[in-house]
Amino acid sequence: MSTKRAKISLKNEATDASEQCCEWLDCTDPGSHRAPRSPQELRAYRYFCLEHIRLYNRAWNFYAGMSDGEIEAEIRRDTVWERPTWPLGGAGPTGRGHRLMPDDLIDNFGVFTEHTRPATPPPPPPLPLPQQDAMAVLDLQPPLTVAAVKSRYKQLVKRHHPDANGGDKAAEERFKEITQAYEIIMDTFAS
Repeated sequence: MSTKRAKISLKNEATDASEQCCEWLDCTDPGSHRAPRSPQELRAYRYFCLEHIRLYNRAWNFYAGMSDGEIEAEIRRDTVWERPTWPLGGAGPTGRGHRLMPDDLIDNFGVFTEHTRPATPPPPPPLPLPQQDAMAVLDLQPPLTVAAVKSRYKQLVKRHHPDANGGDKAAEERFKEITQAYEIIMDTFAS
């Protein structure tokens, strides 16, 4: 669909506002419809009849005579309703900036307070003394898994079993100590 631009021919002088006549050249109809004179004079009007206001509006180009940069700047100003804007966190008009600070929030539910969001998880409660002793016997550190405890137990049993040490009494006592420690730790997993 192609649109043809109408050649606008206007009268040079407007008549009195109470007796507006169409400002189109050679038109004597009443000028009951107003249109802005130019993009720079949006509050100064020309008056046309219905037929000629349609032609004038069809040929109107607000951006006529502007460069691409000026058009882009005008569109950006219109996007924010011709009010100044700045990036969030920027200096802003007061120089204070607009960084969102915790004191700026109304926190009725305590979501942003420090005591509801600990920086690190709380340490686990200390183990009872028998379990601590059993971990020391097996030379283990928390956190424990069943697989890690069983693996360490097998290593120590192979090393300290009385049959592997020729019936040595010290090895037998160490073997009993390891077995008892293993049972204590495995009982904690069972409960």
